[in-house]
Amino acid sequence: MKSMEEMMKAAQQAAETIQKQMNEMQVKLDAIEVEGTAGGGLVKVRASAKGRILGVSIDDSLMNPDDKGIVEDLVTAAFNDARDRADRVSNEQMKDMQSSMGLPPGFNLPGLG
Repeated sequence: MKSMEEMMKAAQQAAETIQKQMNEMQVKLDAIEVEGTAGGGLVKVRASAKGRILGVSIDDSLMNPDDKGIVEDLVTAAFNDARDRADRVSNEQMKDMQSSMGLPPGFNLPGLG
């Protein structure tokens, strides 16, 4: 049977490995790009899977002052669509990482879910 010291050392190494993988995952998520759209593609929002907004594109046909409220609604919808897509990609990446670590589905490790 392992000594308490050996078990503590193994636990520390496991924690360091998990922390390293989490840091790598955060970098990976920030590099994955998703696009949210609204108004049939008239408004597009690009975001990282981490949720950082990278850009907004508004079709020229919407640049009428009378349509200001519509454009604002479409931008809001595109942001929400991008955020939803980012969340889905992030969740899939985290599930893949948990699986590669041998953790059972649904296992909630602080910082993983």
